[in-house]
Parts: sequence; C-alpha cells; structure tokens
Amino acid sequence: MLLITAEYLVTMNAHFQIIPQGGVVVRDEEIVAVGTAADLAARYPTAEIHHHPHSVLMPGLVNAHTHLAMTLLRGLNDDLRLDVWLGYLMPVERKFVTPEFVRLGTRLGCAELIRSGVTCFADMYYFEEVVAEETAAIGLRALLGQTVITFPTPDANSYEEALARCRRFIEAWNGHTLIQPAVSPHAWYTATPELLTECVALAREYDVPLHTHIAETELEVQNCHTEHEMDVVAWNAQHGILETKLLAAHCVHITRTEMKRLQQAGAGVAHCPTSNLKLGSGLAPIAEMREMGLKVGIGTDGAASNNDLDMFEELRLAALVGKVKRNDPTDVPAREALAMATIGGARALHLDHLTGSLEVGKRADLIVVSLADAHHWPRFTSPHDALYSQLVYATNSRDVSDVMCNGRWLMRHNQFQTVDIAATTAATQPIAQQIDAFVRQRESSPYNKLITLTHVAQEEGYEAQMKARLDAAQATAVHEQLHSGRFTIQKELHYLQYDNYMLFRNQEPDSNRVRFREEAHLNAQGEVHQWRTRLTLLGDPHHSFPNQAILSRSRFWAPATQSLRFYREYFVPAQEVEIHKDRYRWHVRYAGTNFELNLDALLKPELAGYFLEIKSRTWSRQDAEQKAGLIAQLLAALGVPLTAVVTADYVDLALAEKP
Repeated sequence: MLLITAEYLVTMNAHFQIIPQGGVVVRDEEIVAVGTAADLAARYPTAEIHHHPHSVLMPGLVNAHTHLAMTLLRGLNDDLRLDVWLGYLMPVERKFVTPEFVRLGTRLGCAELIRSGVTCFADMYYFEEVVAEETAAIGLRALLGQTVITFPTPDANSYEEALARCRRFIEAWNGHTLIQPAVSPHAWYTATPELLTECVALAREYDVPLHTHIAETELEVQNCHTEHEMDVVAWNAQHGILETKLLAAHCVHITRTEMKRLQQAGAGVAHCPTSNLKLGSGLAPIAEMREMGLKVGIGTDGAASNNDLDMFEELRLAALVGKVKRNDPTDVPAREALAMATIGGARALHLDHLTGSLEVGKRADLIVVSLADAHHWPRFTSPHDALYSQLVYATNSRDVSDVMCNGRWLMRHNQFQTVDIAATTAATQPIAQQIDAFVRQRESSPYNKLITLTHVAQEEGYEAQMKARLDAAQATAVHEQLHSGRFTIQKELHYLQYDNYMLFRNQEPDSNRVRFREEAHLNAQGEVHQWRTRLTLLGDPHHSFPNQAILSRSRFWAPATQSLRFYREYFVPAQEVEIHKDRYRWHVRYAGTNFELNLDALLKPELAGYFLEIKSRTWSRQDAEQKAGLIAQLLAALGVPLTAVVTADYVDLALAEKP
C-alpha cells in the first residue's frame, strides 16, 4: 500500500476539489482513499509514503486521439493541406508499415506520452494487436481502434479483411485490464455505406467503442453535401454510427444541429488543436460544444501531423484557440481546459468509470507535476482557480516528474521505469534513413511521384500524329468530306476539354509534363451528359518523320481521383499552362487502320481558326512510320495541304501567345 502526497492534490472530481497538503492511498491498482496527508497518514500508518514537496498530485492526462506508431513519421512532409499530406504519407505507410514498425513506433510514442504526463490514450492505426501488446507491456491505459478502410492498407487487402482482423483483435483483448479494443472506420469518405454499417454491427455486437474522424475539414463537409446532400454527422447517423459508443475525432466544422445530435447520442469528441492549426483545418467550436453538454476531450493527433505528443502543450493551446474562435477570453477557462485533458477525455473515451479523476474506487492513474522551477514562481492562492491557471498556462511536460498507471510506476524522479529510451531512439534512425531514400527517389521526377500515389494505374502508349491549322472554310470542308460517304466513321463525339499542364525543370525528358484534364461529354443537343477527369504524364514530342508527323509518348495515365488544387500542391510544378478546347472527335477506319480525328477550336488561349489532329496508336518504329505515311494520305484526302501542318503542340502555342 502506498500513500502518495504533495503540496497540492488536484482531484478533478465533480466538485473540482483541491486539497492543500493532500494525497491518495493506493492499494494494488486502485485508489482506496483521498484526503489530507495528515489524515491519511493517521488512517494508514503502515503505508509506504511517497511525498512530493513543491508539487501537484493530479490525475494522469488523457490523450483523446492519436495515431501512436506515426511517431516514426514525425516531420515528414510538413506544411501541407490534409488531403495533400495524406497523398504523400499513405504511399510511405504502404511501403514501410509492418508489425515491427508499429511496435517500435508505439514504444517511442508511449515514452513520449509518459514524459508528458499521459496515462491513457485513444489510438487508431494498423496492426493494433501489436500496439496493444506494446502498450500493455509498458503499462499505459488505452482505447485502441483497429482501422477499417475501403482500399488496401498495410495490414489488410480489403475492408472485409480489415473487419475480420478487427473482430479477432476485439476477441483477443476485450476485458483486458489496460486495453479497451475499438472499431475504427477511418472516416465516411474512406468508407462505403456497407463498411460503416458493418463496423457499427461489430461494435454493437461486442459492446465496444467506435472511433472515427468526423468533419475535420471544410472540403470534407462540402464533399458530403455534394455527394449525399446532408451534413457529415447526419450521413454517419444514417449508417448507425451514432448508435455506438462513439469517439468522434476533430469535429472542426459541425453545426449546432450536429452538436446536438452528438450530445444526444452520448458521443465523445476529441479536439486536436495543434493538428487542426498545422493542417489549416480550422478552429473547432469547443466552447459551444461544452455549453451544449458534449463530452469533449483533447488529443494530439499523430506525431506526423502535430509533431509531438505533448499534452500540456495541447491543453494550453486548446484554452487559447477556444478563446479566439468567438473572440471571447472567458471561453474555455483554465479549469475547463484541464478538465478536458483529464476527466473530460475519460468521458469522451467512455472510460470515466476507471480514470480521469482521483477518486476512491478509480484506478491509480496519476502524475506528479513539479512546481520547483523558475517559471512557477511566484505562486498565488487567489483567485480560487489560480492553481488551474498555473497548470494550464505555465506548466510544460518537463515538469512531470512521476507517472503511475493502474498502480504501477512508469516514471520515477524523471526516469523511465518501463521503456529503454536510449535503445528505442537509437532504433528509429535506420528506419528514418530508409524512408529518406524512398522519399528522395519519389521526389526525383513527376513519374515517380505519380506511381506512388494511391488508386492509380499505369499505362504507357505511343501515338503517331499530325496537326494542321485550318481556317473556318477548311474546317467546314473537313466536316463535309468526313460525312461524304468516302470514310468509315465508327464513332462521333463532342467534348469540352479543360486541360491544365504542369511543367517541370531539370526532369527526365520523357516525363516533363503532367496533364490534368476535365472533360465534358456533350450530347446532340449540346448538353453535358458525362464528366470525367484524367491524369496523364506526357513526354516531349519526337519530330521523327520527314512529313512532319510526330511520335508522341504518354508514360502514364489514370483517372484523376483528386482535385486540380491537390495535384498542383502535390507536384509543385515550375510552370502551369491552361488549354481549353471545344473538340469534335471522329473514330475513322481508313486504309484498314483505325485513326482518331480531332477538330479543335481553342478557347483558352483564344486562337483564330481550328486545329485538325489525326493520330493513331502505335507499338513499333516500323508501324509508326507506316502510320505516319497513312496520316499524310488521310490529310490529303480531307483536302488539307501539308503546308497547313504545324509541329508545335498546344502548350507551345499557348506559351508563344503569352506576353
């Protein structure tokens, strides 16, 4: 039995009781008494006394949302928007995240959490069974969510496989002293309706929490309205998410109606101010959430987007940004901020029956905060909440001297008891060197950056082609010739094409242009009936044939699954060129060979006349030469002289038009 005392005992109980010269008595993993040091010493004379002068004894902090193993990705690809950051990060995860990676990252993360006074945290990542093993061995308490997502991940090739893995994880760890397993669909936008409902069913079957991201960015909210004509919370509710023990991470862009729905559902919210600021996601309305009775905790998010797990820094920032949101310095006062980092976080995780405050019957999850250093002097005892202000606005993680979780010391007198920190940090550098090499290779060319993106397919192709510039009369004549019956037209199409070319310096000559194309297919009435986007990596055109035909190379193409803004920020081109075209296309059979004919009017830059392109896919030098000759014949058959041929492509023509 231990009697742990300090200059101040901060209980964070329902009455926010502070006991000068107070303490707690710990038997095994449980708090059995709380009171003044003198009274406890008299009641428990045989208890082993641990006294901490010039210190505060308080509940361990609760980190309500993180991705712990991402400590090994700290500082990688900073200063990007969330979607672009994920575009950089996910290929790295697919390449490097293994059980061994997760084990080491968890060990490093646990050490950082202990150092900053955290005794309980909520995690969402891959290989959560490894996170559980390492966390339990080190001695922290955690709600651990196995990620379920639609596309292949480091630990599952499909969401069905991820669900099966999540089920096995829950069955293995449910009921553990320290580990509370959870189901973690990453977010609605990385899920199908079927995935969400199956995750809900799994969480309800085992009566475990569900941990997911909700309304982190404005773009997410806009996309939900565009795709589903409802807000993010409503979409989640429609699929049963609010019928679980929900922990909703971020909630930056939710309305008062959404707050009320979350509150009525008993959901917890994890507020992550540093990550939201760093990724430019915005300021969550936590003062309004608290006023409405929502269970709000504070989380660091992962070290890859924060970039640390320092909860004292996080709770101080939560208090500050909480005031800025409504320009009201009385919003989120110090005591409220500390509550969110302790009992509030425990409530958000649905674990407040175990932790979050120092009360009889709860687990002995506690920390000692030293007030000895210069930044804690002088100390005032009035107003009544001066100690809360000191803990929130002056304290930092280095003031934490001792950490106990479940009655076990994890740090004593600033020394780790359950982590070999020197060996852990040394083991991280070889992984960093491997990731550095991968990133350098990826950044070496647009081609490498393209093939490391998620959801892409590669296809290489060559085309023999010729372009001629026509006046209006010549364009009309081409139309008439094509429909004269002399040519076999297999298909006729009409498009509006909006191309954005990204140009790069000092790159491979065969991969120096990325084209982002938005294409509207028009019906016979000129109405848009289909829309598609495409990403293509183009090489320099090769002027290979005496008749001015060009052999062009496309090294890569794929559907463009992200916005133009995303690709612009992902590739960081040296220059951009916009080309807008009104295009008629004919698929023509001529001399036993298939050709595509494009008749283009350039709308941006606005160039007089029209351009006729004739092209055909090719696969060998001999075939290309033969098709180049046929293209010249076809051009002549359409009444277009070779003198009209131009070798410049549209990008070069656009650049020539610039002042």
